[in-house]
Amino acid sequence: MVIERRSYMKYYCIGIKGSGMSTLAQILYDLGNEVSGYDDSTERKYTQEGLEKRGIKVYHDHTHPIDKDTIVTYSKAFQEDHPELQRVRALGLKIISYNELLGHLTEQFETTCVCGTHGKTTTSLLISHILQDTIGCNYFVGDGSGFASRENTRFIMESCEYNRHFLAYHPTNVVLTNIELEHTECYDGIEDIIHTFQTFVSSATGLIVMCGDDKNVRKIKTHTQTIYYGFDETNDLIAKNVKLTSLGSEFDVYQNGTFYGHFDLPLFGRHMILNALAAIAICDYYGIGAKEIENSVHTFHGAKRRFKEIVAGDVVIIDDYAHHPTELRVTLEAAHQKYPDKELVAVFLPNTYSRTLALLDDFVEVLKKADKAYIMDIHCDRERREDYQNVSSDMIIERVPNSEKISEDTVQKLLTHKNAVICFMSCADIYIIERKFEDLLGVEHD
Repeated sequence: MVIERRSYMKYYCIGIKGSGMSTLAQILYDLGNEVSGYDDSTERKYTQEGLEKRGIKVYHDHTHPIDKDTIVTYSKAFQEDHPELQRVRALGLKIISYNELLGHLTEQFETTCVCGTHGKTTTSLLISHILQDTIGCNYFVGDGSGFASRENTRFIMESCEYNRHFLAYHPTNVVLTNIELEHTECYDGIEDIIHTFQTFVSSATGLIVMCGDDKNVRKIKTHTQTIYYGFDETNDLIAKNVKLTSLGSEFDVYQNGTFYGHFDLPLFGRHMILNALAAIAICDYYGIGAKEIENSVHTFHGAKRRFKEIVAGDVVIIDDYAHHPTELRVTLEAAHQKYPDKELVAVFLPNTYSRTLALLDDFVEVLKKADKAYIMDIHCDRERREDYQNVSSDMIIERVPNSEKISEDTVQKLLTHKNAVICFMSCADIYIIERKFEDLLGVEHD
């Protein structure tokens, strides 16, 4: 066993500023271990907040000493020939993959794994928020939020299906939000994805919570207690009397036909109601009362880089992690819900050539919903450009009316938009161009 709840070890995390790796580093530290790490980027990222609070050292060179008894883990964004990986191998250090290390961690607790194509981060964080308000828990969330205590027995963990990483985990309970075509570089179509989720769900030993409104989720067979949630009357936990306003969402929840509670959620979009239903289901299972859940839901303000707003005069800037067509759509819909009288502007940084190619038609259709769309060059650190010579963001621009290319050097284009809500959307480093635009507007930063 690599991780023991009451042991002291030394860990070195390569790619420590990554959203998942940063979270893992925080948890390892909280459990009493010595933690440090390396990252290529010298720019400050939102994921560093938790590292800095804990005093976790981040290196950017290849000369600092590493103790011989240190365990190394690294992000798959780093190629095998990366200098820091080559260095730790030359030093003869023990190396364990990121997902394997997380798998060992899940074995130490009653672990609820939150999986699905979309909504994992928000759902995981909301569950953690409710439990932290009530009975306590450890949590791993992919926005750089992590916390652990040796005394907690419950562990809430966002579980990503990329490259089948989550199959290394050992869930007690599983929450499954939805299933769509995604990560086309490592899956052979939607049936392959469904089969992989089936394998993961089948490994649960406790409760399974699933969105019954999702047709692909309904294909998953379960072997233990299962709760379906959604808007449809066929579900066990149902949201009714939904009101979407410029202040958020209100809805009633019915459990097996009986009124359960009224919820006031300060987040936008129907998809956020589904995320809330998933959280309500698992927290009810943990014995949290409806009123306590209501109170916690009302005070939840979302995850990092999920519909985060900055107001500068008559312009509202939205920062969102959206990178899949479905995520772009719900982000734009949420922006319109909150700001119905403002021009809707999309700024999108596509991530990976394979995703852009496989979902091109869907990207085109959703970006047409914006009043104006700006598209950046495709970002990719997992694929080789030479393998996708004919794939570029121009493929989107050519088919979306009122769209054009934008870059760090041409960000001043955005200044022409007055009384607008401008949505910066990507899982990549779109915050760089966003920050330049904020500087042009005179936004002050902490």
